[in-house]
Amino acid sequence: MKRNGAVFWLVPTLVLLWAPLAASQPLHQQLEAGAQSAWGKGVSPERQAAAAALFQQGNEFYEKAVFSKAAELYRQALGQWDHPAIRYNLALALMDTGLKLELREHLEAAMRYGEAPLDQKLLEHARNLRTFIEKQLVQVDVSCELPGTTVTMDGRLLFTAPGRYEGWVLPGSHVFVATREGSPPNERIRTPGEGQKITLNLSELYGDQELTRYRRLWSAWKPWVVVGAGAALAAGGGWFHLQARDDLRGFDARATKCGLEGCAPSREFDELRDRGGRFQKVAVGTYAAGGALFVTGAVLAYINRAEPYRLTPDEYERETRVAVQLGGGRRELLLTFRF
Repeated sequence: MKRNGAVFWLVPTLVLLWAPLAASQPLHQQLEAGAQSAWGKGVSPERQAAAAALFQQGNEFYEKAVFSKAAELYRQALGQWDHPAIRYNLALALMDTGLKLELREHLEAAMRYGEAPLDQKLLEHARNLRTFIEKQLVQVDVSCELPGTTVTMDGRLLFTAPGRYEGWVLPGSHVFVATREGSPPNERIRTPGEGQKITLNLSELYGDQELTRYRRLWSAWKPWVVVGAGAALAAGGGWFHLQARDDLRGFDARATKCGLEGCAPSREFDELRDRGGRFQKVAVGTYAAGGALFVTGAVLAYINRAEPYRLTPDEYERETRVAVQLGGGRRELLLTFRF
């Protein structure tokens, strides 16, 4: 709670501190008719006058540090006349809004015609401010030469190849997807920080066969060892079963003969019966254990079946490319192998 309370008081405090700082920025004061200028061509005097009036109202709110209202009026003025000075003042009004991408866009447009529509001081200030803002953004350079490939960034269409996109984004995670008929979407994720640059050349698209891998919980042979052990035990049970059968048949044959001829049972006679019974019990136990192991192994083999998963194009390239750098200094040899 203490931390949240501190943040609650910190935000308005920063805004109060920022207001005089923003108001101290050099402001362009008024628009002049520019029918002969490059930025005035095609704009009627009536629209220029309307833009100048809105611009002046925006300046009045700006000087009172009511930046949101000033920005609103500057945007209305831009709707009448796309003048570099309006762009410049609008950028200043946006400095405390967090709209860094829009702010940079207006600064870039304000400098389009050099110092003629502004002056040297304001132009230099715009350059410095743009440099300051760009250090808080991320530059993007994406290209693709594969015909028919659609390239998007964060769900927004950039171009259909062959083509190239250069622009700016906020720091954080950005998803680039390249799609083409006959190929699955190739997704690449980049998470740059402030002042970094994303350079992405989509030179290849990978299919399902290349991007699909399989994995198991254990090595494939382990469940089959259990199945084999069960089968071996069952086979051992069969051997004990045969031994029990032979002994019990021998016992029956001797018992029949002894009954016909009349004789007293001998010690060997009793051993045949007891051994046959023991073998029979061992055979049953071995059958049970072998069957349980066999079933367990079969269940484990089913659980351990290969499950497909997909690699990202970046993971595929790391997996299939081996770069070997030989030598040193200025002379280097770079070899790339594909499997």
